[in-house]
Amino acid sequence: MRRTAVGGAILAVIAFLLVLVGQALDLNLEQVAFTGAALGAVVALVPDRPPLFRVAGAAIGFLIAWGGYAVRAGLLPDTTTGRAITALLVLLVLTGVALASFTRIPLWSLLVGAAAMTASYETTFMILPSAFPYESPSAATQMALAGAVGYLAASFFGSPVEGDDERRPVRRRKPDQADDGPSAELDSLMTTKNEG
Repeated sequence: MRRTAVGGAILAVIAFLLVLVGQALDLNLEQVAFTGAALGAVVALVPDRPPLFRVAGAAIGFLIAWGGYAVRAGLLPDTTTGRAITALLVLLVLTGVALASFTRIPLWSLLVGAAAMTASYETTFMILPSAFPYESPSAATQMALAGAVGYLAASFFGSPVEGDDERRPVRRRKPDQADDGPSAELDSLMTTKNEG
């Protein structure tokens, strides 16, 4: 619980500083500071797969979503149908990447990366799709920077989920006790409670 409190406080301060420093340096991070830091922290905190695969998934998902905008800008009409086709294609490609890696790259991290790109650029794209070559690189850079800072900040305090798992009581079973399903599990829990 302490790790969660400290980690959440650190992340809050990081988002606060991202906005202030971004404004001071004219980096325009105000719109992406919270979302980027939060999504970067998710990639760091979820205890699923090694960090390399989580980060790779987020980066690949980010690039695939960026490619989806390129397809929308160059090949598809800016209509509901065009947006629906792009969403379908991007999600199918993300799923294909996860399957091609035999889920070493988890689908959830690919989705986090795609969501980060979408959050940083969708509104701008809908206002002026033809400005994709000029506007998308700055939107992607801003979100990538905020996400990287959030990831690094969360990496320092580790995963609260892992910490909580370490504190859970371990159920012990007597050597002569057979595993007969739910009743055996209940007996094991009662024995552990009585022994404590």
